Amino acid sequence: MLMNRFVARALRVVAMLAAAATIALPAADARAQTWPARPITLVVPFTAGTASDVLARSFAEYLNKSLGQPVIIDNRGGAGGNIGGAAVAKAPADGYTFLFATTGPAATNKLMYSNMQFDPERDFAPVALVAKLPVIIVAKPGSPITDLASLIAYAKRNPGKLSVGFPGNGTLGHITGLLLGRAGGIDFNAVQYRGSAQIIADLLGGHIDIGMDSMAAYVTNIQSNQLSALAIATGRRWPGLPNVPTVSEAGLPGFEASVWYAVMAPTGTPDAIVARFNAETNAYLTSDAAREMFAKLGLEPSGGTPDDLRAFIRAEIGKWGPIISDANIRF
Repeated sequence: MLMNRFVARALRVVAMLAAAATIALPAADARAQTWPARPITLVVPFTAGTASDVLARSFAEYLNKSLGQPVIIDNRGGAGGNIGGAAVAKAPADGYTFLFATTGPAATNKLMYSNMQFDPERDFAPVALVAKLPVIIVAKPGSPITDLASLIAYAKRNPGKLSVGFPGNGTLGHITGLLLGRAGGIDFNAVQYRGSAQIIADLLGGHIDIGMDSMAAYVTNIQSNQLSALAIATGRRWPGLPNVPTVSEAGLPGFEASVWYAVMAPTGTPDAIVARFNAETNAYLTSDAAREMFAKLGLEPSGGTPDDLRAFIRAEIGKWGPIISDANIRF
């Protein structure tokens, strides 16, 4: 009789624990099953019309159809992408706010900005690497510098005299120039601009010798022979400019530098939602819309898992950290 009472009590305890477990089913799992139930905000940490904004809008248009909910672009430019990054880092981790990140707010800005309100490795959950946009090296019209070898040779003969335009201090174009200086053993006169349009204008006007920037804005001028492309800092040639060699082919093996775009979520976003958004991102990369957009901008599709993106970001921070530190780039 005593044993029966003990067994009955044990069964009641087991039943109570099971019921409690059911009641305490993580809210995250429940949310994931019904996600998305309302519009999603995709924060672009740069102004409208930039390459990241154009790509994000193509991505959002695809998601509108595949997810069955509106995906709203929220442009929050400023501080090298940090304003938009901070907004997402502080947003609820409920799967309704994502960051369409670029290299700066997702990785390298933490190496330069002393007052960042977030840490990308701590405050963001990686979702997927979307694409890479290689840095290109171009010369002004009529320049005697016709390839990377002649650029390096000229810079060595004339230390500090070669004027090279970059889209702002600490941008990927700038730190790529620093990497090139280290790899090629050269020194040059760095000229900082607010964006690609000003660099192109001064190249066409003959006011600077070289431009080093992400490729998208330069393709039309190169294809019309207004600017001379010396090399692309990527692993393979781009089909849109098949005669332009990679930096590796031009004499600096293994030299690669690209602005890249990735989807990030606030840390704590349910794993199931991250997995679903990752799957949607990879599906977008195989779509006709993506292929058309990437061909137009010179983008290389990426994709992969959240863990792939986490490892990639860690590698990028490790790659650029010494360059930024040696140059003492601080904001």
